[in-house]
Amino acid sequence: MSQRPWIEVNGKSYSHDAILKISVDKSSTAFEMVVLTFCKKWLSGQKEFFIQTSGSTGSPKQIRLLRSQMEASASQTIEALQLKSEMTSLVCLDTKYIAGQMMLVRSFIAGMNVIAIEPSSNPFDKIKTDPIDFVALVPYQLEYLLTYLPETLDQVRCAVIGGAPISFALKEKARKSKCAIFATYGMTETLSHIALQRLGGLQPQDYFEAFSTVKLRLDNRGCLCIRINFLSKEIITNDLVELVEERKFRWLGRIDNVINSGGIKIIPEKVESIFEEVFNQLQIKNRFLVAGTPHDQLGQQVTLIMEGSPFEKPVQEKILNVKIHQLSKYELPKKVIFIPLFKKTATGKINRPATVALLQ
Repeated sequence: MSQRPWIEVNGKSYSHDAILKISVDKSSTAFEMVVLTFCKKWLSGQKEFFIQTSGSTGSPKQIRLLRSQMEASASQTIEALQLKSEMTSLVCLDTKYIAGQMMLVRSFIAGMNVIAIEPSSNPFDKIKTDPIDFVALVPYQLEYLLTYLPETLDQVRCAVIGGAPISFALKEKARKSKCAIFATYGMTETLSHIALQRLGGLQPQDYFEAFSTVKLRLDNRGCLCIRINFLSKEIITNDLVELVEERKFRWLGRIDNVINSGGIKIIPEKVESIFEEVFNQLQIKNRFLVAGTPHDQLGQQVTLIMEGSPFEKPVQEKILNVKIHQLSKYELPKKVIFIPLFKKTATGKINRPATVALLQ
């Protein structure tokens, strides 16, 4: 007879029956309280949940989710990644938000064991014995593991990465890992990811592939519209994408961020992706973004905004004068601005609007 699944939270192990009887009190850490409270609600059969969006693409808000929708979403990932009972998942994301909660739901639906630990750059630090089959990470965690502990990640069966775009340099590192690493596309409104992009292995992809339950189209702005069989309404996003095939697409950027420079429309995320390669070659580690700043004649000009102390003038000039064949002369930044510290969302992403607002 197979062993019944268990959940371990910050080193304390519980059976599902024990969680149903547990009294979550103030002696627990905030992380433990959130994890155990959600687990208790789920295991007791609660039918609806209210969850907060991160605020990375607009004002934070609460969204009502049905249990049946969460189960359907979890089943998509379970099928795509072939997750099975008696495997062990690692939950090292904040379970106040959709990514962390859906890791718990997938584990419950698949009958997996769960190890839940406080989010940190090295989520494997306090795991001593149990092999991990499935983990969800944000890019900074993946960066740390691939840089300092690649052998640890090699022992993980598969990992999904979300929460923020993955840099060119990080994708290059991911290709060398023995772990099956997937970038994800999704949001709270779609109950976590609806598409995966394999970054390594024998068949890496340069596009996202949506689950079979998902239908995609572009609206007249070129933005992605998503219909999922377990949601009553179509999700209309502000994400500009290239639709490669019926369920395959490349993410280009957000229409909210488009720069209008003298009537020329420029997608800053495209410029950023190219400069990631340039900065990787120049060994520049600063975080940066590209945005439009006011210009008397053009309305907006393309500006490179970098975090940290200003570089020496020759270095700035070298950056602005770099020859990049993938970019037109209109897309190349016209100036560099330095900000000591970028603004962040509650989930640790760069808050682009708030960061750009610092310049005003």
